[in-house]
Amino acid sequence: MEKGTLLEELRSLIIKTLKLEGILAADIDPAAPLFGGGLGLDSIDALELVVALEKTYGIRIPDEDVGKEAFASVDALADYILRNIP
Repeated sequence: MEKGTLLEELRSLIIKTLKLEGILAADIDPAAPLFGGGLGLDSIDALELVVALEKTYGIRIPDEDVGKEAFASVDALADYILRNIP
């Protein structure tokens, strides 16, 4: 899988999964933080995304430490998926 394609898929998946109205995929900066600043997501959003990522890509996020690293940004999430996709 090519990273550029994956970044686009992830941005769309985030919008669809979290029902972010008024936000386009192009509005999400791949380097911006997903939590705190950036999109300002919360822990409930994280859980919803984990489930969507497990279903879509077959990856596992085994614990909170891995989750913090993986969800640092869309770019970090793409890297994590590429390293761990079955």
